[in-house]
Amino acid sequence: MINVLFAGNDGVFDGILTCMLSIFLRTTTKEPFTFYIFTMDVSHIKSSYIAISEEKTEYLDSIAKSYNKDSKVVRMDVIENYNRVFANCPNELTYCSPYTLLRLLADEMDEIPDKLLYLDADILFNRDITLLYNHDISDYEYAAARDHYGKYLINPNYINAGVLLLNMKKIRQTGLFSKARKLLSEKKLLFADQSAIYRSTTKKLMLPQKFNDQKFLHKHTVVRHFSKRLFYTPYPHTENIKQWQISKVYRIFRYDAFDDIFFEYIFLKKKFERDIKGNTNE
Repeated sequence: MINVLFAGNDGVFDGILTCMLSIFLRTTTKEPFTFYIFTMDVSHIKSSYIAISEEKTEYLDSIAKSYNKDSKVVRMDVIENYNRVFANCPNELTYCSPYTLLRLLADEMDEIPDKLLYLDADILFNRDITLLYNHDISDYEYAAARDHYGKYLINPNYINAGVLLLNMKKIRQTGLFSKARKLLSEKKLLFADQSAIYRSTTKKLMLPQKFNDQKFLHKHTVVRHFSKRLFYTPYPHTENIKQWQISKVYRIFRYDAFDDIFFEYIFLKKKFERDIKGNTNE
């Protein structure tokens, strides 16, 4: 079993769908997948911060099963844990959203297995997921690649937390996530959970950049992370282009490597919307 964790609100549906499709269409393994989704409703902070619906989760589950009948998508509402640990903490209003903090609750969930790949939703696999997942991390809390900008601005080994291969057994032993949660509850951090993980780490395995390419797509790239990046032309500015913004991906990045993924995504997204509309009209 290959275990993957996402976290987010109802708006991450397109990201999770495209990421899952990239895994299925780039991976040859016969192993089934379990995709966990940590979610919650904190619409008191922002109206769009509602939990991903069971309807969307069930649709993602049906897609997973169409590739392997033993695969599944598991939705986990973690609002009680979140309220106990993070509600009103100095980092609740992070630079991204409160959902970036949810990965730090994984050690509190009995259902979570010993080995787990956490992924941000703005990710596509360009090559087989097993190239990443099969790393031996038995002696490490996690494996991660360097943050593209942080390795220059903060520390050469500053990690990007958007792709984390987690050794949950070791994390529970060292208390990595509990230390990170404590730090977040006491002090405002520039990059919130990412900085808290970095500061609380006992031992990590550094991965080559190809396992979390945040700026470029190469033939050897395993994971393309569509995070915010700096553009120098026509003037210095940042843009936050996501993979489901297909026209922008073509126009600005000029990628054609993901054509099959985008074709399948468009078909399945329209099918979901059509089915929902049909059910509403009944």
